[in-house]
Amino acid sequence: MSIRSTPARLLPARDAYDYEYFHARLLDPDLADAGVAIALLGAPLLAVPVGGERRGGYASFGHVADALQARALLGTAPGFPGLRVRWSPYRDTCHTVEWGEPAPRWWEGDEVFGRFFGYRADVIADFLRHRSQTPFSATADRRSPAAT
Repeated sequence: MSIRSTPARLLPARDAYDYEYFHARLLDPDLADAGVAIALLGAPLLAVPVGGERRGGYASFGHVADALQARALLGTAPGFPGLRVRWSPYRDTCHTVEWGEPAPRWWEGDEVFGRFFGYRADVIADFLRHRSQTPFSATADRRSPAAT
């Protein structure tokens, strides 16, 4: 028995709940328009394709089945190369569908991630000014031998 009342589907980008958020922050806002909204059970969420400075992307899902459906749907849309599902080993952490180049390693700075995902420089700078810092992020040596 399935709990879904409607099948997962792709919708136009502007139907995504978070369309305006991405459109306002991307270096190339046309990428938001080239994206697609993934409609599962909740609000449709935007998947932004790679292009220009944006080298990769991802979308998070609470269930493996949803991630698998999203990967299949994104496989029919242009701009989502190298689709892969990254299963979370933790029950309280979402599974992700990733596309494009592999994301920077977790120890890279937020500025590196911002550029990788194609955000404008002023948006990245604003994020860095307003983010909360953990004791680790405030004092970590990014040149750690473990990170080489």
